[in-house]
Order: sequence, then C-alpha cells, then structure tokens
Amino acid sequence: MAHVAQIKIPATYMRGGTSKGVFFNLQDLPEAARQPGPARDALLLRVIGSPDPYGKQIDGMGGATSSTSKTVILARSTRPEHDVDYLFGQVSIDSAFIDWSGNCGNLSAAVGSFAVSNGLVPADRVPHDGIAVVRVWQANIGKTIIAHVPITGGQVQETGDFELDGVTFPAAEVQLEFMDPAAEEEGGGGSMFPTGNLVDDLEVPGVGTFKATMINAGIPTIFVNAADIGYTGTELQDAINSDEKALARFETIRAYGALRMGLIQDLGEAAKRQHTPKVAFVAPPAAYTASSGKAVGANDIDLLVRALSMGKLHHAMMGTAAVAIGTAAAIPGTLVNLAAGGGERSAVRFGHPSGTLRVGAQANRVDGEWTVVKAIMSRSARVLMEGWVRVPGDVV
Repeated sequence: MAHVAQIKIPATYMRGGTSKGVFFNLQDLPEAARQPGPARDALLLRVIGSPDPYGKQIDGMGGATSSTSKTVILARSTRPEHDVDYLFGQVSIDSAFIDWSGNCGNLSAAVGSFAVSNGLVPADRVPHDGIAVVRVWQANIGKTIIAHVPITGGQVQETGDFELDGVTFPAAEVQLEFMDPAAEEEGGGGSMFPTGNLVDDLEVPGVGTFKATMINAGIPTIFVNAADIGYTGTELQDAINSDEKALARFETIRAYGALRMGLIQDLGEAAKRQHTPKVAFVAPPAAYTASSGKAVGANDIDLLVRALSMGKLHHAMMGTAAVAIGTAAAIPGTLVNLAAGGGERSAVRFGHPSGTLRVGAQANRVDGEWTVVKAIMSRSARVLMEGWVRVPGDVV
C-alpha cells in the first residue's frame, strides 16, 4: 500500500497577549493555499489538529482552547502607508471550520514582531535601538493597527519586565493602536451601534428579555449586565464552563444578538459564525481572587467584565473585546460605561478572570453619531518555536 509522505512548511509558533497561534508568511504556503478557499482551510485545520472529536487537538499544534486554536497569515502589504497584511483564522476545535469573520487582538501584538523579524518591514524603518512603528492592515475587518515594537541591537526585543495578567512570565511591552476600530461593513449599515441605540431590550426566547449594549468596535460584542443573567461578574472559568446549561444560554443570547445586530439573517447562521459576535457581561467593581490566586481589590478596577469566546468563558480577555470594552466605556450611557460609574472617560481598568487590564479609547460625537478615533492597549509577544510544521502531503 502506498503512503503519502509528509510535507514541511516554514512556520513560527508565537504567543501574542494571552493567545498562541501558528504564524505563516503567505509566500511559504503551498501554492493552492495562498488563496482563500477549501485548500487553505484544509491545510490549516490539519496544522492545528482539527476537527478533533476528542476535543484535545493531540494530532496538531492547537492547545484545545479558543485561545490556542489560532492561525495567522502575513504578507508584505501592497496598500499605501501599510507594511504588512494580517489575516487571522479562528480554528474550531471539534468541527471542520475556520472562522475568518474577525480579528484576534491578542495575536495582533505578535504581528509587528513577526513582520520585523521576517523582513516584511523595510530595513530603513527599523532602528538599531528604539521603537519600530509597524503599520498593519487587518484584512479580516479592513482596519489599521499600529504596533510599536521594541528593538534592541537591530533585533526585536522580546524579553522585559512588562507584566500582563493571564501570562505567567514578564516580557517586552508592545503598545497597540487600533485605529478607527468601529466596524464599517457589518450590521447597521456601518454604525458603531447597529440598532441605533446605546442600550436595547434584547428579547431571547427561552432565556428572557434584558438590557444589552450591542457594539461594533474591535469586534462585534453584546454586553449585558451580570446581575440580569444571574451572575456577579467575579466568576472564573469553571463557574461557567462546567455548566452546560449556562453555555447553551449564552450561545442563544449570542445568536439572537447577532440577528438583532444584522450580522446574520437567520439563527441557523450563528453556528457558522462562531468567532463573532462575542458575548460579555459587566458589573460594578468588586473584590475577587483571580485564577492565579492574585487578590483584585474593588479599588483596583473601574468595573468587572467576563467574556465568552468560541462558546467558553475566556481565561482572561480577548484583545478585540478589550477594544470594545474601552470604546463602550468611553461613551456615556452604555452598559459598560454605567458599570464603570458613568460619565466621560478616556480609559478604564477592568477586572477579568486572570487579573486586570487597562484600555483607552478616544470617542467623539459628530452630528449625533459616535465615532472612535482609536483604542490603545499594551500587550507582549514572544516567539516560542520556529522552523517547519509538517502535514500529510495529501492535505493540499
């Protein structure tokens, strides 16, 4: 019996923020996978180890969580004023599906580092010592991200003393600017608030009707009050992820919210759009113990936020959801803003299961419509392994 040999593809395994993913230079992919479509999806699914009915991704690079089942494709940008095009794929763990509908804000922190190290940024724009400003085109959502990458001795600096809750070890700080983060192409005809309201009554059959802020910024997100759905906002992962009924309720909320936001046309489409929108619940500040054992005091934060990603409560906070949090917090009257105490603010520090995170946003109201110039936060990134990934040759 003939057996197909494995092929090897240059790749880099990187941590960005509180996520990990396999990074590729577009030109290193097999020719059939350089274009969107079934061949690309089949290759990346095999790289990550999906679909896996056991839910472990043992036969691939995935880590069996939404935070570690990710792929990134980068290429030198042909767009004016941009250095690199960044495409993100959220890989389903148990089904043969890759969601290309949104960005990963955490892995965005690693994009600039990869681009510099792999020659995708012109050499004359990389200082010998200092900060390389990398202009990233986020191709999933058509937005610009500016990454400020530290450089020491002409190389990307990855080690440092910047601490990020949800990441065990300190590293070098990478500041990210998410420019004009409100969505333009999805529901609501391009409005940041697709329903036209800062707060809506969201009716979810079988669950209830409750207040919701639905926003397109960073990533489409549905915010609800923790108390309205029976939570305090101090919950850690096990409190939610071990409760199958709770997860089903959140998925129902997500589906009806997606429909209300105009992101899908019927409820059945929600299953094929797992990455977006996100569902998050908010509450006023309160003391709790983070998953690391760290004590978070009520005075340490402005509000509490918990968010779900790919059907599970996230262990920290998705970077794009943090952009949505910062944006909503900057706009008086949203549920996020009210949970933080109301009023005008340019930044918030919120508590999440792993600790705290600060995010800033500049919001303006023009002709009755809210706009956000940019959202800013700091993450870190590090190369974990580089070389080649191997997949059976008949995958592509």
